[in-house]
Amino acid sequence: MATSRSPAQWPGLEGVDERRFELLVIGDVGIEVRASLPDVRFTDLDADRLCYAPARAMVAGTAVNLARCAARYFRRVGVLGKVGDDAFTPVIRGELRRIGVDDRLRVEPGAANGVAVMLRDRPCGGGPGARLLVVRDDPPGRRLAEREVRAAAAEIGAADVLVTDGYSLLSPVSRAALHAAARLARAAGTRVAFDLVPHDVDARLPADGVLPMLALSDLVISEAPTLARLLGRPVEAGGQGVRDLLPVLDRAVPGRPLWLLRFGATSLERVVAYQRERLLLEYPTGYGDGVERAGFGDRLAAAELYWWLSGP
Repeated sequence: MATSRSPAQWPGLEGVDERRFELLVIGDVGIEVRASLPDVRFTDLDADRLCYAPARAMVAGTAVNLARCAARYFRRVGVLGKVGDDAFTPVIRGELRRIGVDDRLRVEPGAANGVAVMLRDRPCGGGPGARLLVVRDDPPGRRLAEREVRAAAAEIGAADVLVTDGYSLLSPVSRAALHAAARLARAAGTRVAFDLVPHDVDARLPADGVLPMLALSDLVISEAPTLARLLGRPVEAGGQGVRDLLPVLDRAVPGRPLWLLRFGATSLERVVAYQRERLLLEYPTGYGDGVERAGFGDRLAAAELYWWLSGP
């Protein structure tokens, strides 16, 4: 892996002219309503409030959000996920076609699609504002089954990288499917990348519900405080706190995964790239005041994945 330039420098966050590699992502797929409330702080609300603000509905979910960004870097991008069977289903499939992403969706007959509402309140003190994310409590993605993943073995084996995330760990059914997908990928020589979300996964799962997936991964993207809490370590935002975490990762997770640990005031400003007993790089991401937060993490992840696959 070349370590002289960071992913934010090359390939950068705007995509590439020469698209290479094939990426398959497993994750959530659904409908999301987003709005920012420029004149409202959640902590000030003590009664009903009507607020007019920019709002939009879009096809989203962890798999779609990453695929939309990855399509600017990768020669071929596919989404493997489970969706419902309602009026939103053709909208979802149409959006995948529009952004040039292969539709590997599994449809659950008679089920409703997942819906999420994301509200962000007025920034305070120069920060991005607080985010309230409300997600349907039983989306179809939680029922992606191991047999459905095994039926996609050829697609997994054809990809250069399989990208997964922690939302699939929250259900025993999709967790088994995720583990099966990672094992299929490793057997086929496909690299496995894992994004450790949600950021409060430590409050939702014990460490032993997460560590097996980390052990199956070749690359792990995580906010450093998330990993620290999961492993019962002090949470520190600064670079030294991240460095103190590195030997803990070596003891907790076998193998030699590449860790991309995000940290800073909002856990998005800087990244440490580390691989067992070797600090490869520390770099700024380009995130800061005036940069739109929504979608920035996926843009960064797409650039990081391309950078990683391009290394020796």
